[in-house]
Amino acid sequence: MPALKAVPISMSTSENPETEKEASHTERLYNQAALLALITIFYNVLEGVVSVWFGLADETIALLGFGADSFVEVISGIGIWHMVRRLRSSSCQQTRDTFEQRALRITGTSFYILSASLVVTAAINLYQGHRPTTTLWGIIVSLVSILSMWLLIRAKSRVGKALRSEAILADAACTRTCLQLSVVLLASSAGYALTGIGFFDSAGSLLIAWLSAKEGKEAFDKAVGKRCCCGG
Repeated sequence: MPALKAVPISMSTSENPETEKEASHTERLYNQAALLALITIFYNVLEGVVSVWFGLADETIALLGFGADSFVEVISGIGIWHMVRRLRSSSCQQTRDTFEQRALRITGTSFYILSASLVVTAAINLYQGHRPTTTLWGIIVSLVSILSMWLLIRAKSRVGKALRSEAILADAACTRTCLQLSVVLLASSAGYALTGIGFFDSAGSLLIAWLSAKEGKEAFDKAVGKRCCCGG
């Protein structure tokens, strides 16, 4: 009877239960990150429509500028969504792809245009002593936005830390700027509602212009740097 030969048994990475569990957990986290990016996009679209509509109807430049900023954030959000999908489907890539660079440049340019427009409009309103019809919707929109941005920041930070992804954590940091914009809108809208002084609306739009210019610079810096940290 011929001797039986020993056959070596090897366990591939895909057959390791622990490795499969970790890979599945990582996949779920990237799915959550992509979902959060989509939620941010659609929320900004809705927020932009509501803010621009009532900003025009109530003649409040702060709310109008806030709405325009939300539309610019949509472009940025699409770039983030694309980035998350790329990081999920490929190995760690340290450079931004062409789509992300183009989205950042468009975002930066749009923020600069918005900032300049708000400064000019605010100056005209201050000179003419313009006063909004009401800033009630500015208060409502800002309160909803503050709550929404706070929840998004918490969720994005949690996912970013779990993935050890500086890119996703950077997106959470950008969302903090949106929170600051909401606080500015609330302050200017409440200030006018309490005093009836038109200066509050113009001052709010100037602060929104400053934050928009800051976001524009950050977008161009990211596009030029081309560095994109991905999760480990």
